[in-house]
Amino acid sequence: MHEARFQSFEDRTDRAASGVRLDALRAELRNRGLGGFIVPHSDRYQNEYLPPSEERLAWITGFSGSAGLAVVLADQAVLFVDGRYILQAREQVEGALFRIEPIAETSPDVWIEQNLAAGITLGFDPWLHTLDGVERFARACAAAGGTLVAAEPNPIDVIWVDRPAPPLGAVALHDLCYAGERASEKLARIRSEIEKVKADALVVSDPQSVCWTFNVRGCDVAHTPVALASAIVPKAGRPRIYIDGRKLSNDVRHQLEQLADVREPDAFVRDLSSLGEAQQTVRLDQASAADAIQRVVNAAGGKATRGADPVAIMKAVKNAVEIAGARAAHLRDGAAVTRFLAWLDREAPRGKLTEIDAVKALEDFRRYTGVLKDISFPTISAAGPNGAIVHYRVTEKSNRPIKVDELFLIDSGAQYEDGTTDITRTVIVGAPTPDMLDRFTRVLRGHIAIARAVFPDGISGAQLDPFAREALWTAGLDFDHGTGHGVGSYLSVHEGPARIAKLGGTALKRGMILSNEPGYYKSGAYGIRVENLVLVTEAEPVADAEKPLNAFETLTLAPIDLRLVSPTMLTVAENAWLNAYHSHVREMISPLVDAQTRAWLEHATSPIGKA
Repeated sequence: MHEARFQSFEDRTDRAASGVRLDALRAELRNRGLGGFIVPHSDRYQNEYLPPSEERLAWITGFSGSAGLAVVLADQAVLFVDGRYILQAREQVEGALFRIEPIAETSPDVWIEQNLAAGITLGFDPWLHTLDGVERFARACAAAGGTLVAAEPNPIDVIWVDRPAPPLGAVALHDLCYAGERASEKLARIRSEIEKVKADALVVSDPQSVCWTFNVRGCDVAHTPVALASAIVPKAGRPRIYIDGRKLSNDVRHQLEQLADVREPDAFVRDLSSLGEAQQTVRLDQASAADAIQRVVNAAGGKATRGADPVAIMKAVKNAVEIAGARAAHLRDGAAVTRFLAWLDREAPRGKLTEIDAVKALEDFRRYTGVLKDISFPTISAAGPNGAIVHYRVTEKSNRPIKVDELFLIDSGAQYEDGTTDITRTVIVGAPTPDMLDRFTRVLRGHIAIARAVFPDGISGAQLDPFAREALWTAGLDFDHGTGHGVGSYLSVHEGPARIAKLGGTALKRGMILSNEPGYYKSGAYGIRVENLVLVTEAEPVADAEKPLNAFETLTLAPIDLRLVSPTMLTVAENAWLNAYHSHVREMISPLVDAQTRAWLEHATSPIGKA
């Protein structure tokens, strides 16, 4: 087996340094006359995963999760995290310095309104917050009798003496055989949308949208093949793309210059000012545009308007080439995951494997495909109680043996040029308890409910989300994360705007790829999650249907552990779905694996029936 390349097991957090750093931040705030500062987990592009140079929240708190926000006042500090990260935050963050607050119970703006003293100024970096976010914080400060003020430069940047350098990953062209549409054609569609919203120009602030538009990929962010860049697309004339020229080879620069003016990032603010001086209407993406962009345009005399990024929906709806690529990627990935599961089933009962061993082995099986570009996120390899930490990341310090008679959860994904994958399997090593059987089967029933869903055009993910929870709800159980997120095409494994979640208001359209991943987590004991990726497709015809109907095609191909299924809890339709899914997995994967794995797969996908 090869050594793992794509994932480190170092404990990158520095909990012990938080006290000194917090003192330094407060001193810097006093020097500026600020009574506090907001520290989000973001960069100026609102990325979910950040390059090391942008990990301000982790630097000040020790928390390394991909979502969170801290508010630091003179006499107290609080870290807000969602349900995925509560346990992780408690382990990583010094509780005497930062109070940990579940964001579902108290939002940051409500906390500010309740805790900011009258007359206090609260600072924020306008490049790290969206327009809507700043407005919420401003209202909260005003309600408390305080003031929200822009603080530039960012005070953390001033005191962060050993800050890593910004990334300079090389940019690559994304071939038409993978993209399926020329960049010139995409730009024409984008200009049509700019006309519809009566704007003079669109700011493309999300690097994923920039890379999709211009058919390029990069490596500035770990596990997400994006180049950090922004763009301005006018309704007429040449677009401008803002990117560090050191990332561009002569060929890539030449190809980009066929489409747009290529400029250095420091030209972005000057060009925004020029748009404002020309009194143009500039459309901003309300999800990713930094508040600073609006300030620059408006200050120069222009009009910044906000709304949904038209590129986001175009990117989310995959074309025929991207869909074919996704199917090919999942077939390839399914064979690798199946080989891993067969290996795990042989080796784990011996009691010598650890969580890190599993990560390395799975990465190696994927690398054997010969076309793996990266993993799509740090693998969640969680044995026993670690499975209850939804976004657990194994380190040398936390590495746990995979023990007999415990559950093992592994959530992983891969980046191939033709598609991005994401799959979770929960397996038993040894024998499950009745409690494990019950909970796993309820999660599986929720997964099947989504997989079998037939729904009218225009239905949103929020309307489907309860399907995944009903079997848990009836037992007084639930899970604190969304049921599904959008997935990019050799882009981010977490792609907006569509999702299957309580707040997923975007309509699901044919061609979108989403995850289907209900779960259950018993703190201190185990975690369960069953995840496949699904493609929104046209449903089978229904007699006398009054609306167009959609359904899901399951893309992921790997066995679900039948030892954890209680057949008596399944309906006839659920049982039939599971058997049909396993029959399909067996048919597609068997020709791609070795004889030993094929024999294991035959057994692992054997039909089950209601007792």
